[in-house]
Amino acid sequence: MRTVVQRVREAAVSIGGATHSAIGAGLLVLAGISREDTADDLAWMSRKIPNLRIFEDEEGKMNRSLRDIGGELLVVSQFALYADASRGNRPGFSESAPPEIAQPLFERFVESISREAACPVQAGVFGADMQVSLINDGPVTIILESPKKS
Repeated sequence: MRTVVQRVREAAVSIGGATHSAIGAGLLVLAGISREDTADDLAWMSRKIPNLRIFEDEEGKMNRSLRDIGGELLVVSQFALYADASRGNRPGFSESAPPEIAQPLFERFVESISREAACPVQAGVFGADMQVSLINDGPVTIILESPKKS
């Protein structure tokens, strides 16, 4: 599993011109599911993200987590995180899980991270044509990948 985690002042998902979900200060998480991802990958990512210490403390150091600041989460499915553009100019998506596998895993991830984060969690709609808006705070953007199996 691969995610892009952005510290935001606010973020929203619109579908068809209407706001579907929105958050205030917290994290926007773009989540990509690969063909090889398992429940263990989802659990690892669900634990990792809410505990990332990427919010500033009183001394201006990144030392506080989402939980510490009482922030919110917006999770958006993003199959393109597994795009391969190493050959030619048109990306291939063969590493991305097909929708029939990715959708239930994404929904399970949203449920899991909701339990782990213990904060307000919003989500986009899997497979929808979404417009994502955000005010990136910092900017702080972290790329996370679940540990490789050996």
